[in-house]
Amino acid sequence: MKVVVTDYTFPALDQESAAARAAGADFAAHQCKSAEEVAAAVAGADVAVVQFASFGPEAAAAVKPGATVIRYGVGYNNIDLAACAKHGLRVGYVPDYCADEVADHTAAAALTLLRKLVAMDNSVRRGEWAAVKIAKPMKPFNKTNFGFFGLGNIGRAVHARLKGFGFQFLAADPGLTEAQAAEMGVRKVTPDALLREADIISLHAPATAETTEYFNATRLKTMQPHAMLVNSARGQLINESDLAAALTAGTIAAAALDVFHVEPLQADSPLRTAPNLLLTPHAAWYSEAAIHQLQYLVAQDITRALAGQGPRKPVPH
Repeated sequence: MKVVVTDYTFPALDQESAAARAAGADFAAHQCKSAEEVAAAVAGADVAVVQFASFGPEAAAAVKPGATVIRYGVGYNNIDLAACAKHGLRVGYVPDYCADEVADHTAAAALTLLRKLVAMDNSVRRGEWAAVKIAKPMKPFNKTNFGFFGLGNIGRAVHARLKGFGFQFLAADPGLTEAQAAEMGVRKVTPDALLREADIISLHAPATAETTEYFNATRLKTMQPHAMLVNSARGQLINESDLAAALTAGTIAAAALDVFHVEPLQADSPLRTAPNLLLTPHAAWYSEAAIHQLQYLVAQDITRALAGQGPRKPVPH
């Protein structure tokens, strides 16, 4: 048996290699950059563990029939699920290892935007001392509509962290029932109403055919000029060029992004020069404890796969 890690950003892979060797399997780790390198690395593997590399049709055909593919992370957009299904592969991921970290990061980014901390810091460093000039307009939190585009596990964790600030909460999520919304103190609205009414929108939706680049020039224009966006979910939810243009034109006031279409963020991305934009390098998931938990859960999946069992968390179909 053979376990292959296609790419990783961790200091070591002790837990994963121990799980493989405990089951009598060979273990190999790579730093693949291309689809061709991935396909070559996983040839004949019983288990392929992928972080950021693309696992495409060539890789799906290269592993053993019925092999297991495990994604280090909450998403799985870099795995060709149709190709995996064609070859009868099991695909798992780890959606539950960093919910607290992402919720903490998202809440912190939202509060930073709403209180305009970065703009104020910059103004002081420029030699200014003009709080009202920089802060205006600024609503008190109890008159601020805090919106959620999607309200799954992480969105609800963000909501739990922010309840004490007195926001008025609204959410657009087809899976949210009126009863659930009422219990949480959230007003369920349509996506169009969310765009019109929210003072700040936190994105927590998956990247699907319906949501990819949902936040484009047309929809951004329907938002209020003082409104803000926070995205710690999927870079694909936003048209990045349109957002940069909207920030430059003052169509919306500010945004905070932790995820992007292409990572690392490209050197010529218009986001790099857009005003009132807080950028972080896909760091919302991070804490030392989260890294350990992620690798621990992947090691468990390696053990399960080599014992003929399915992934702990199969990707949804």
